[in-house]
Formats: sequence, C-alpha cells, structure tokens
Amino acid sequence: MSRRSSTLAALSAAAIVGSLLIAPASAAREIPAPAPDYCGQQCHYILPPGQNGNATFADLVAHMLLGTRPPHSDDQLAKYAGLAGGYSALTTETISEFFNDNSFGVRPDDVERSYQPREDVTIVRDKTAGVPHVYGTTRSGTTFGAGYATAEDKLFLMDAMRRAGRGEVTPFAGGAPANRELEQRFFAVAPYTEHELQQQIDIVSRWGERGRQALEDAKSYVDGINDYIEKSHSGRYFPGEYVATGHIDPITNEGRIEPFKLTDLVVLASLVGAQFGGGGGNEVQNAVARMALHERFGPQRGEQIWSAFRAEDDPEAISTIHDGQSFRYGGAPEDPQGVVVPDPGSVTAQQLVFDPTGSAAEPAEPDTQAESGNPRPATGDPVESLRGIFDDGVLPADLGQPRGMSNALVVSGAHTESGHPVAVFGPQTGYFSPQLLTLQELQGPGISSRGASFAGLSFYTLLGRGQDYAWSATTASQDMIDTYAVELCEPAGDPVTKDSNYYRFRGECLPMQTVERDNAWQPNLGDDTPEGSYRLVSFRTRYGPVTHRATVAGKPVAFTTARSTFLHEVDSIIGFQKFNDPSAITSARDFQRAAHDINYTFNWFYADADDTAYFNSGANVVRKPTVDPSMPIVADPPFEWQDWNPADNTAAYTPFQEHPNSINQDYYISWNNKQAPGTAGDRAEKSAVQRGDLLDHRVGEHIATGGKFNRGTLTQAMADAGVTDLRAERVLPDLLRLIDSQPIADPRIAALVDELRTWLADGGKRVETAPGSEQYAHADAIELLDAWWPLLVRGEFEPALGAPAYQALTDVMQINESPSGWQNGESDLHVGQGHQGSSFQFGWYGQVSKDIRAVLGEPVPGGFGQPLCGGGDPTACRQMLLDTLRQAAATPADQTYPGDADCAAGDQWCADAILQTKIGGIAQDKISWQNRPTYQQVVEFPTHR
Repeated sequence: MSRRSSTLAALSAAAIVGSLLIAPASAAREIPAPAPDYCGQQCHYILPPGQNGNATFADLVAHMLLGTRPPHSDDQLAKYAGLAGGYSALTTETISEFFNDNSFGVRPDDVERSYQPREDVTIVRDKTAGVPHVYGTTRSGTTFGAGYATAEDKLFLMDAMRRAGRGEVTPFAGGAPANRELEQRFFAVAPYTEHELQQQIDIVSRWGERGRQALEDAKSYVDGINDYIEKSHSGRYFPGEYVATGHIDPITNEGRIEPFKLTDLVVLASLVGAQFGGGGGNEVQNAVARMALHERFGPQRGEQIWSAFRAEDDPEAISTIHDGQSFRYGGAPEDPQGVVVPDPGSVTAQQLVFDPTGSAAEPAEPDTQAESGNPRPATGDPVESLRGIFDDGVLPADLGQPRGMSNALVVSGAHTESGHPVAVFGPQTGYFSPQLLTLQELQGPGISSRGASFAGLSFYTLLGRGQDYAWSATTASQDMIDTYAVELCEPAGDPVTKDSNYYRFRGECLPMQTVERDNAWQPNLGDDTPEGSYRLVSFRTRYGPVTHRATVAGKPVAFTTARSTFLHEVDSIIGFQKFNDPSAITSARDFQRAAHDINYTFNWFYADADDTAYFNSGANVVRKPTVDPSMPIVADPPFEWQDWNPADNTAAYTPFQEHPNSINQDYYISWNNKQAPGTAGDRAEKSAVQRGDLLDHRVGEHIATGGKFNRGTLTQAMADAGVTDLRAERVLPDLLRLIDSQPIADPRIAALVDELRTWLADGGKRVETAPGSEQYAHADAIELLDAWWPLLVRGEFEPALGAPAYQALTDVMQINESPSGWQNGESDLHVGQGHQGSSFQFGWYGQVSKDIRAVLGEPVPGGFGQPLCGGGDPTACRQMLLDTLRQAAATPADQTYPGDADCAAGDQWCADAILQTKIGGIAQDKISWQNRPTYQQVVEFPTHR
C-alpha cells in the first residue's frame, strides 16, 4: 500500500471511532437585518492568518499527514502578505485586494452558515473569512453568543493562555522548557491568589449600573464558552490539541475540558495588560547604568551622558501631539529625593524557582521545531502522528515579554480628498497560528460593533468600529510601575542578610507574603519532556512583588515593583463597554471620556465622518514632586504615591485634562513614539530617531506641500514605512556625511560606501526583487548594514564609556531591533521574538545620530555634550566607521544571520521572514518581512447619525 493510501486508511479509521465528527450544522434560519451602518463600504480590515483557530483531532491528523488546513485558518494570509510587494500600485478601488470588507451584516451570497446556540441569539458566519456575526435579541444572548463563537474559533488558545496567566502551563501541557519559561514570566508579573482574582470580579458590581451590566455581560459570555465546551466534547469536535496534551482519549472520548470561570477573564486581562498595556519597572537596571556612568566620569559628566541616553524628554523626538500643547508626566525633578543607589555588584535577581526535580533540574535543550512546518510523522497512525508536536512548548517562551507595538495614521478631513477623516490603524500583536486576536460583529441591545478582541475577552469589541465611528490603539508605555527599596529586617533580632524575608513597613518588621504554584508534569503525546516538578514562589511586600535584592550602603534591601494596575486588572471594562454602546459614543469627546476609563497605558485614536481624536489612557498615579520615577525609591511615606492605600492599591490619579489629548489636529501618527512634549517614556527609545519618524515625515511632508490623502494613499504611506529600514533612512545619512568629509583612500571601502549610498537612494527598503522571489533587492547593502550596526555602535561608544558602563547601558536598552532579532553585538544574543515583523522600536538609533552629528560640529539639542565617538575627534571617529565597515564586509553571512529551525544559516530573506508561531498544531507558510499592524483597519466614514 502506498503512503498516501495508508494515510487515507488511517484517517478513515479515525472517522470510525468518531474523531472526524465536526460541529453539526444547524438548520438555516432567517438572516437578521444589518444594523445601521454609515461607512458606505469604506471600512476594511485584515487579520492574518485566518479567523478559525479550532483544529479537531482529525484536522490535526490531516495536517500532519497530508498538509491540509482547516477552512478559514489561513485565508487572510495571502492578502496580508501581498501588500508588501503591491502597495505602490494601491488605489482606493483596489483596497479589497489586500483587505476585507468591514461593513455591518453579511450579504446573502456571503452567508456560509447560520445557527442558534441559544434561542435569543443567532450567529451568521460569512464565507469571506468565517467571521461570526452575532445578533442577540437580548443583551445576554449577545454576549453569550460572543462567548460561544469565540470558543468555536479559539478554545484551546484561550485555555492555554489562562494557564499561562496563572503560571500553570506545565501541569496542563507538559514540561517543555518554553512552557516553563512562559509560566515563570507571567507568574512573576501577576502572582495572584484565587481570592484576589475573585475580589477583582466582586468589585465590578459596585461601579453603578454600568458595572452591574458589565458583570452580567461577562457571566453570559462565560456561559457561552462553557456551552460550547460541553457540546463540542460530547459531539467530538473539540480542538484536537486536547488529545495531544492527554486531556481527552481519542478513542473513548474520556477526559475533561475544564469549564471557564469569571476569574479566568481576570487572568487573561492581566496577561494582555502585562504584554501590551504597561510601562516602567526598569528602575534597577537604570540605577546600575547611571551608577556606572557616575563612576566612570564623575557625577556631573556622568549625569549629562545618562540624561542624553535616557532621552526622557528629548527635544528632537517627534510627538503624536504637535499642536503646541504639552503634558508633563513621568519626568524627573531637578533635585530628586529618595533615590536609592545599590552598592556596586550587589544586585541579584529574586529567586523564583525552588525545589526543581527531574527534568526541571536538567539544562534546557534549545528549540528544534520549525514554526512554518511540522516534521513528517514516522507513522500513518492518527494518534502517533501528533507525537512530540509540543516538545518545544505549547506557547512560545517569549510570549510573556512586554510588547510596545502597533501604529496609527489618522488624517483630518481638512487634508483629505473627500473632506472626511481617513484612518489606517491597528495593533501590532505579533503573528501566531491561531492569532491572539479574534474577529466578530456584535449586535444586540446596547451593543453595536465590529472588530477584533483578544480571545477570551471578546464580550466587547476592543478594537474596531461602531455604527458611524472607528477606533484603535497603540501601546503607550508611560511609566506606571515604580520600584521601591524596602529595608530588610529580622523580627527576632537575628543578623539581617539579603536572604531575609521580613521587611520594614511604616515602622513595623513585617513578613513577606508568599504566593506559590506547585507545578508538576508527566510526558504526554504532544510533549515528551520527562517527568519533573518545581515550586514557583513570589515574595510580595505591600508595595508589590520582589524583583531584586541588593545592599545599599551595606544594608540589605529588596526591590519591589509597585504597579498601578495591580489588583485592578478588570478596571478597564467600563471604557470598553462604552466603546461598543452607540448611545455612549456620539462624538469625539465622548470617545475620549470613555478612553479615560481604561487604566492600561494605550494611545487611543478615533475617527468619524467629521472629527478625529486622540487620548492617552492609563492609571497615571500622582507622585510626590521630589520623586524620580525612573530610579528606585526609598520605601517611606514621603515618597509613596499620593493618597496611596496599600490595602487595595489605590491612589490619586491624574485627571482627564492632564492626559495627553487632542481633537482635530491636522494629523496624528503613532508608532509607540512620544505622546506629547513633556511626557517621559519608561525606557530610552523615544529619542531623536524613533520609528514613528517613518510615518511622521511621510504624512507631515505630504500635508505641508498641500497634498490631500485618500484611503489608498494613506495606506501606501503606512506600507512604505513598513518596509523601510529605520537605520538606513534616519541614521545612515549622518554616517555618510562624516565619511564623506574626506576622500576614501581605499577603493574597496569606497565601493562598500557606494553600495550603501545606492540602496539609500532607492529608499533604504527591505523588499523582495519581485513578490515571492525570497531575495531582497540590494541584498548586499542590507547585509552590510546589518553586520556593520553592532560593530559601529560598540566602536562609537565603548572606548569612551568603558566596558562596564557600556554593558550596563545595553541592559537598559538593546542596541538594535532588527527584523531577525540578531545583530546585537554578541554572537549568541537574540532579542525579542524572532520572525515577528515588529522591528526598530528599541535600539541606539537616536543615540548614534546625536553623537555623530555632534562630531560633525552641528548643534544637537539634548545631546551628550562633548561627543563620545573618537573622543570627539572627527578624524578618529571617521576612521572607526571605516574600520568597522571593513570588518562588517568580512563578516560571514552565517554569522550575521544565524540559522534556526526554519531557516538555514546565512539565508537573509528567511531570517527576516514573518512566521505565524504555532499555538497548537497548525503551521503556516512564511511571508516576506513587513513592519505593520497585525489587525489593521482602513476607514473613512462619509456620513453619520
């Protein structure tokens, strides 16, 4: 029998035992009428790879053995990928080649199926992308339907994520090193007890009628999820990953999918907030770097260099608000008090893992499984075909890293061809299979929206459109996490050490609270990791979890993080509820007020037929005027947040008018750049060169010359920025000016410089020679800059700073964020999540530009003072550039682009390529790199209510 015949026989056998059953089709019903829609088919969206993230056991087996994929699991990937090579010819008439229609309702010829999971709700799935359109005759039915539909599409993803948020992935999915790393990351950020999770649910009902309604909405949503769990289990169309992880037997159907509960929503909210909606917490690293500079240069010169590097309020940094307003928040006072400086070499990270046994005590093996494919099974047996599919983890290990992503371009009607605002915006949430976001339309009493939400939180649309308005967000990252240094003590008078677990709080010696997870795992079908276990222990003070221990002037201290959203993970629910309520949002100002109800740090953008708006949300605590939030602070009442109550972690917060906000500015752009003059970022990237520059000059210059935008041209501006190398466009010209200050004697170096110059003249883009060629145009120049960047950064700064201070500053902010995640100055140093598109946010781009321009003798606001490169000598600095350029040219491609499970070493295009990281068993094809939102809207409302 041929392999294909045996495979088909195996699948037939699976069908005999019932594993090929799919969700039974309900009888066709009358399609509900569309809700009022004022967009006139001028609203579009895209979200790769596809809406459907539910692969049954049979789907997984077929994928492993035959390479097939479930319907609607990949049908948006080609459209999304096509924009990188096709945007130059894009017009408003051809937007549908790259985006889907985002109108309310489903055309009769686009109805795939219609069904009623409950009598008060109808769900209509469209043929275009399988998006659920939920119509409730009651509000409860609407949110029930949202839960049911989300579980249909993303149940296993939601389940794995709630385990990650609790720090309990390994007991659920196995002990793969990636699972361990992920659960440790999330547990360290949000180490809650079940009682604390329930407390956050209980408080919602005390927020008046909207709070009570939100709680009822969430309950109905969970009911919908659990109804699907019960039906899919009994009907055997549940996600096949439950077989792979050993939770359900594929033959007998014995096993259990644990029902969802309201506290799971709190966990998921904390997970999303930790990834996308926080800011701050890096104060210990800042203190170490600042101290190293003071030791190297003395306090005055050291502080000047630190201030320039930190770029707290860089006068050269672009801002989303540029209409003359300023909003001061998060900056350091001129004479800060209460700053804590740890003794040199005394800082150690707080231990999190205790008592490891078995595989937990063994060195972790590197990941070896490709994301763009699965290894061909050694057997045609359906069950055995899933053997080891999660050996590298059920979720990516670095999923827990904070992400500052997303972009927005919003142009007022005064500068558009139609006279109506145009917006192109969306969140950059990474690339996964299935995607973390889920699509939906919700129509019911008090709810009218369509868009995207994080799976498991989709009882409201979080990003999308209403009847006559649309909205989106970017990560803001203003500093709402502070680090306090608590003095350690011993109640019995024993000697105090860094390992002491008591601390002084307002005159008392208190024990640290410990929150624990006892995690143990066994090998399962999907994860062969041997048996193992450990305890995760978080040590908490009244201020928050302990992250480090050190000595200060010889005295032992613990550094603890105080986060303003800790114990308040669901406080944003009212803001999102209003976004979905057409009666609550009737103007740009209404939208801003609703955004103010969101406590996570986001930049919110709004557009309707007449107005545009911007608002920066977040639980911005009011600090004492002497406190520097970028540094560790002594844990004493004079330096605590104003009106802080340790019992419930509440404080005084900045009022609406002090948040950066604006209505009808000529245009808004955001790519996680500075919000407004006066605002300080939590890290050092909001400097003279930031990736938002790529958007700002494309939009701003077009408007400045009298140009008008339409949906096509604004999308082109976004897409052009999304394939441009920030270093090439914004830093390379400075480098070339210094190099060109004298003739180049060596013809080989001159040829290299000409190669870079030619690429720059062609736009400095990382694009294929032709769509699908898998080969970059100007490939040699791109490789040269990739190899040169880490060499020139080290050569420019390390001789002046000294190795200790240079290393400490790289701990504050990496020198580079290339598309591949490599080229960081160390051969084995990879930053971020590879193959994830988002690039050039963090890096020493502004720092390099400022220093080189100073060497050229130009005035540099917010600069380093005396240039660092070459000791301030232009000739020496120029020679360093030429020497490192020669060294870069000699660097082998396989060092610049180390291989991984998906790419051979030296394969430049593949190193940059975007991969949909598997959360489950369905792999997706690679696509060419582009730096753009994952879920993206293109909107222009011609009229309104």
